[in-house]
Amino acid sequence: MNDNINRLRRAIRPLYRMAEPDVLAPLVAAARLTAKQRAAVTARAAGLLQQLRAAQSDGWVNQFLQEYRLGSEEGTALLSLAEAFLRVPDPGTADLLITDKLTNADWRSHKGKSASILVNSATWGLVLGKAILGDAEGSLLKRLIARSGEPFVRQGVGAAMQLMGQVFVMGRTIDEAMQRMETSENLGFTASFDMLGEAARTHEDAERYFESYGRAVAAVGRNPNRGHSISVKLSALHPRYETAQAGQCVPELADRLRHLARRAAAANVQLTVDAEEAARLEMSLDIIETVARDPALSGWDGLGMAVQAYSKRARPLITWIDALGAATGRRVKLRLVKGAYWDTEIKYAQERGLAGYPLFTRKAATDVSYLACARDMLTAKNIHPAFATHNALTVATILEWAGGARDFEFQRLHGMGEGLFENLVREGGYHCRTYAPVGGHRDLLAYLVRRLLENGANSSFVHQLADRNISEEILLGDPAEKILAAGGTAHPAIPLPSALFAPERINSAGLDLDDAEILAATARQVQTPISDDAAARAPSTPDTVKLAVTQAQKTFASWSATPVAARADCLDRLADLIEAQRGELMALLVQEAKKTIPDALSEVREATDFCRYYAARARRDLTPLDLPGPTGERNILRHEGRGVWAAIAPWNFPLAIFLGQIAAALVAGNCVVAKPAPQTPLIARKAAALTHRAGIPKGALHLIIGGADVGAMLTSDPRIAGVVFTGSVAASKAIARNLLTGDTRPLVPLIAETGGVNAMIADSTALTEQLVRDIVISGFHSAGQRCSALRLLLLQEDIASQTLAMLGGAMAALKIGDPADPATDVGPVIDRAAFDRLMTYREKMAERIIHTATVPKSGLFVPPTIIMLDHMDDLREEFFGPLIHVATWRTGGMEAAIAAVNDKGFGLTMGLHSRIARAADLAQDHARVGNLYINRSMTGAVVGSQPFGGEGLSGTGPKAGGPHYLFRFCAERTTTIDTTSAGGNASLLSLEEDIA
Repeated sequence: MNDNINRLRRAIRPLYRMAEPDVLAPLVAAARLTAKQRAAVTARAAGLLQQLRAAQSDGWVNQFLQEYRLGSEEGTALLSLAEAFLRVPDPGTADLLITDKLTNADWRSHKGKSASILVNSATWGLVLGKAILGDAEGSLLKRLIARSGEPFVRQGVGAAMQLMGQVFVMGRTIDEAMQRMETSENLGFTASFDMLGEAARTHEDAERYFESYGRAVAAVGRNPNRGHSISVKLSALHPRYETAQAGQCVPELADRLRHLARRAAAANVQLTVDAEEAARLEMSLDIIETVARDPALSGWDGLGMAVQAYSKRARPLITWIDALGAATGRRVKLRLVKGAYWDTEIKYAQERGLAGYPLFTRKAATDVSYLACARDMLTAKNIHPAFATHNALTVATILEWAGGARDFEFQRLHGMGEGLFENLVREGGYHCRTYAPVGGHRDLLAYLVRRLLENGANSSFVHQLADRNISEEILLGDPAEKILAAGGTAHPAIPLPSALFAPERINSAGLDLDDAEILAATARQVQTPISDDAAARAPSTPDTVKLAVTQAQKTFASWSATPVAARADCLDRLADLIEAQRGELMALLVQEAKKTIPDALSEVREATDFCRYYAARARRDLTPLDLPGPTGERNILRHEGRGVWAAIAPWNFPLAIFLGQIAAALVAGNCVVAKPAPQTPLIARKAAALTHRAGIPKGALHLIIGGADVGAMLTSDPRIAGVVFTGSVAASKAIARNLLTGDTRPLVPLIAETGGVNAMIADSTALTEQLVRDIVISGFHSAGQRCSALRLLLLQEDIASQTLAMLGGAMAALKIGDPADPATDVGPVIDRAAFDRLMTYREKMAERIIHTATVPKSGLFVPPTIIMLDHMDDLREEFFGPLIHVATWRTGGMEAAIAAVNDKGFGLTMGLHSRIARAADLAQDHARVGNLYINRSMTGAVVGSQPFGGEGLSGTGPKAGGPHYLFRFCAERTTTIDTTSAGGNASLLSLEEDIA
């Protein structure tokens, strides 16, 4: 039996990457109805539809979706306000948030229109806020209420948000939620209580959620005959629920879930594990199987799990669950849901350049999958089915297939589906369970927004039901027929990740490091020893440097005369070679540059993208351009190579920046003498070899090795026609001085990209969990050795304490060690000199260190560190490592904080975390930085999407990976031809004859 379970488990994995049409074909066959069934289902669904619409006058959510559609100004404002308002601790920022969200929306048009008293009450709160904050003068309402001032506005808006909270939250505590389940509105229904909260960021968070689940089990267990259950999110029970950390988190999570399950079994309470992101599915199955096989739980049928129908793996997963139930002697409680992370999963796959999506791209495909899975569940012997849906057609189809059976249940979200199940429960004898969120209003915010987005989307049944303009025929359309009509294809508006930048270029291919097998294979690759010898690292002599420039100069005429298209083709071939050699390049990056596995993969992808992007831009931008002029004259603008360029690359991106510099110079028609950092010559040699294999003549690209002295030899050569450099401010200034020596030396361009004192600013509307995640990524990943890395964290003082407390916990959960270990988050710094400088500075600032992390005793590991400053002006220079400095600012002081950052003279990156749109506008208007990141991490610029480069002390521009970069490598030449000089203007004379 175990062999069968293992075989079925292995059958789940391939569907993750299977093409959507291939997955859909058998699902459509399973979901199709006979003509007789279709007629019966449509008739029953029509009746359910009438019940739903009749109940709309009492349905909060339907009323809100009617009044505040998500595409409208009011709907967007309401969503944004609900997401942030209740967590803002200070009145000043709360007022700014209210002003930001209310003043541009037309709340008055909604006043009194809804059939729901509660919806109208919430609207009144918003109307009153607008009355005070709006621009209209002379309003009687405004004059009357203005006497009470801003506190009145906050109270009104707060009341509106509290009323909204009641829609989605059953109770603030488990006892309150259980009490509410006994009211008339829930007569005949049972509940599955979900203890609300964000995923754990720290071990302390996980412990708190674990205790919360335990209390909920105990509370429900006081009256087990009522039939309520508890829903558990594994992400709430461990801060590192990730594939790379599976060796630690899976056994720990299995132990925690086992403990809760034993308590639930003893109390005769059902316990269901919620479904989460696709990347976590395999780990969740390991955990659930471990718990299901616990001898102490033998004979207990209360263990359950959820399956998401939008997943390509849903149907074989149900087969596996049925087999697991048979093997462990139980009926597994299985909740079938549509899926709640669709938009996130799509973006995640695109960002990572995966081969495909783990889920379906069409709404109808998800509906088909749901029906196919439901049919299997109804016939499974070891599954107790639970169908979570608000769709009348889905309910009717399940009832048709079930016949007269009642051995299953429906489920609905609290606040949704009113009218759909009441008659089935109270008159038909069916069972329905309400998925009931429990928690304080502050904890519900992220959940609230997710539910509004999920159920308010234009394609959702709940949204369409609220729209009286959508016909019954459309609402009850057969999803299987919709898929057949579309040819079973994926959604045309959602391209595969590889086609994200089509038709311009192919997106670089990634690796699914969330797949344990792929991650393990990648780790074995990068751990394969690389060949190294002293000769490969030996510095170039002055004669070698001169010879390289001489040979490049000799090749320049022929290479610059090569057509642009042919040069671009070389870059495309180079991109293909990089991807073909990905494993070896990643091994070099891990072992020589001390990159972690994800960082190494990202760098290979960035190098690939540079090559394809510059090839595409060259074909588009560097061909001769006809310019307008008077008749009888032709004007042509040409972009041609300047000569021999010096390309000097850093050690922190020894492949991507190295090849990006070279590729841009070469495709523009220049020859290149490239000098990598002395710490990473092996990577450079491999990259240069691939460049030559791609068709670049050996005379067009030369490699020299060495440090600053070799670089000085190169840049001081008067034959160098331009320099592209990434490194320190001091080195860039030294190069600039070198380029100005000698009275007869031409003036040549310098493209310099340096670092900076990069700041992240957060106000009190920021979501702490998201903010902490982005701080850790921006400041500590890559050991803080990115030009864009976070150096100065500026927190509004009202949130400093809670943010730093969570940040300290998140730092304690970091894994610091060998970069070749898949579990490593932070590796060593590049060399002894960097280590000594950073550690010396840490010792100097020891009394100001408020959080740090534990590192291995041997090796060049600098502990991730938080250093508290008295004032943001106290940091004036960059420390290139995992050190984050923190200062605070007071409410209303954001503009002054931005000005203080500007005054430091750097201008590379800045981050902003705020839910106030006007704060984003303020940053865009005032921040003098090359790259501004809002509500996300501030590292990881994407070629072609986020061109990278700074200003001031942070660089000269133009931005690498942007549309203006290639022009700087070119000489612009204009030719003007008088076409009348040889016998007149024939074209104009011909035109005159036509007129005549």
